[in-house]
Amino acid sequence: MKYIDLRSDTVTKPSRQMLEAMMRADVGDDVFGEDPTVNALQQRVAAMFGKEAALFVPSGTMGNEICIKVHTQPGDEIIVEQESHIFVYETAAPSLLSGVQMKTIAGRRGVITVEQIHQAVRPKAYYLPTTRLICVENTHGRSAGSIVPIEAMQRIRAFAISEKIAMHLDGARIWNACVVTGISPKEYAQHFDSLSVCFSKGLGAPVGSIIIGDREFVQQARKYRKLFGGGMRQAGILASAALYALDHNIERLNDDHQKASTFALGLGSLKQLEIDMNEVQTNMVFVDIMKTGKTQDEVLNLLKSKGILLTPERSSSIRAVMHLDVSMDEVTEAVSVFQSLFS
Repeated sequence: MKYIDLRSDTVTKPSRQMLEAMMRADVGDDVFGEDPTVNALQQRVAAMFGKEAALFVPSGTMGNEICIKVHTQPGDEIIVEQESHIFVYETAAPSLLSGVQMKTIAGRRGVITVEQIHQAVRPKAYYLPTTRLICVENTHGRSAGSIVPIEAMQRIRAFAISEKIAMHLDGARIWNACVVTGISPKEYAQHFDSLSVCFSKGLGAPVGSIIIGDREFVQQARKYRKLFGGGMRQAGILASAALYALDHNIERLNDDHQKASTFALGLGSLKQLEIDMNEVQTNMVFVDIMKTGKTQDEVLNLLKSKGILLTPERSSSIRAVMHLDVSMDEVTEAVSVFQSLFS
């Protein structure tokens, strides 16, 4: 059976043109800093985000964790939104790799407020951990790809500066936010000391994320990339895919957003399903299945038997993610399957 795969935008495969770019890549030893394609990617992304330097890494999780490591000392505390990728999906890595604990704040669609952060920051007492870092995720995955408004980040940044607390952006899908809002990567980046952005989701590259910051920060990050096992050799093969993605796959994210809107509107009239349309801002749709009387596994298996793949999300929802390897016709077909099952 051929499946319509809506599990994640990570399931995309390199296009023929991207593969051809990878085959033509000029490569060297990146651990020695001698891979020209990696160097070109790092320089280009640093310029895009208005920072001094960047560092190519294998994954977004590694990118986030290296940044946390550089910003902190063992025994520090970092502030994260309670549904953030760093807290939910990175297997407690901040505690294991950096020796820091996480203070979670319940946000609204991923947005935490200055007032909440002010309450969470530790008083300066020797018997308390030091609040060292505030992490923001944009777009926010557990909020169906909702966009954190830049005004919220501006307010947090002003407070963080006053308290001498660093800020990190998990910008795995920041490209989606840029396309929707028209806000440039540089505008977003000016409010953060470090960023981690991803090439292997909506941009369609097979592997890779990149850390962005000032020169000294990235120099330290390079050490921890090696320590964490992320030093790669002829990585230009992968960097060339990322460069191709930057050239060809950013603006087309609008197509994915339109697919998500079409999908959500198609399911919106079904009485057994609920969708918060305010969350449908980028390429994800969360579908609450509570009224079906079925478990997540039962619904997912039923859909799979009809050729549709989704994933569980939250306690009673399933998630659909649009990407470049699913067509609008396939989205329409998926809607028809839902309508046949849950009318």
